[in-house]
Amino acid sequence: MTIASDDPRVAAVTAPPPDAPPAAPAAAPRRRRARLTRNRWGYAYVAPFFLLFGAFSLYPFLYTAYISLHEVRLSDIDGAEFVGFGNYTALLQNEFFWNAARNTLTIGILSTVPQLCIALGLAHLLNYRLRGRTFFRVAMLMPYATSIAAATLVFGQLFGHDYGLINALLQGLGLDRVDWEAGTLSSQVAISVIVTWRWTGYNALIYLAAMQAIPNDLYEAATLDGASRWKQFIHVTVPALKPTILFTIVVSTIGAVQLFGEPLLFSGNGMTNGGASNQYQTLGLLMYDQGWTNFRLGQAAATAWAMFLIILVVVGACALIARRRARAER
Repeated sequence: MTIASDDPRVAAVTAPPPDAPPAAPAAAPRRRRARLTRNRWGYAYVAPFFLLFGAFSLYPFLYTAYISLHEVRLSDIDGAEFVGFGNYTALLQNEFFWNAARNTLTIGILSTVPQLCIALGLAHLLNYRLRGRTFFRVAMLMPYATSIAAATLVFGQLFGHDYGLINALLQGLGLDRVDWEAGTLSSQVAISVIVTWRWTGYNALIYLAAMQAIPNDLYEAATLDGASRWKQFIHVTVPALKPTILFTIVVSTIGAVQLFGEPLLFSGNGMTNGGASNQYQTLGLLMYDQGWTNFRLGQAAATAWAMFLIILVVVGACALIARRRARAER
């Protein structure tokens, strides 16, 4: 029932004011405030991460970019002089930078390719129902848990010229002793062996976890078609592991560009020159040498950003290759 009234006072009370905002926009801020209040504990839990990330990752990242544009001495940090891209120009004209880049590339290839191939084979073997699989999995992860310093010093003794076990075995086979540290290729091979030994088990467990996610129906269908285990590995396992293999390639490349501990401790004296003729000096050693031996923080920061750009190029190339393969398979 509707009650009509001609009284203007009643109409003034019941009619909405002409300038009143719509109800929906007024309710939206209240909903946002209620949502923020409801999620306040979630923001409180994630806040420490962002605080630590900003203090120990983002700020050093930006400050390194700032330092790379200045000529800065370690003894006079406050006396920084702006030089623009002068540090990068000097870096590209520095023969030690190109030598370190070549060494990093060589060691990266010598360590990454065998490392991932061996890890893939070990993961394939452990994917079968073997006795003591848990023991072998834990044993493969032990090198990764070992200290870099301890592992490198042990391998340095193994590759020793006079009393090293490797040279003793070579001499037992009728071959000449090798001065592993003095030679360019020999020192890089020795460092690559250390890196391969340390990271193979880690990548094998990553491959093993990815293999266990492959449906058994694919293997059963391949068995019915008469495919051997080797053909199943080539035509079923490897194609299914392409994203995982790409991930390990990217991670191994990042680790190779940042390689520092193994070449630093290989000689046993902790020198950053990478041998008498810089035969195994990596970009990481060069950066440390520029900043803490030559006291040129601007050059060291420019080297750090050059390493970062190299990583970006490699990761971008891998992502582009993966995207093109994904498009081709559609």
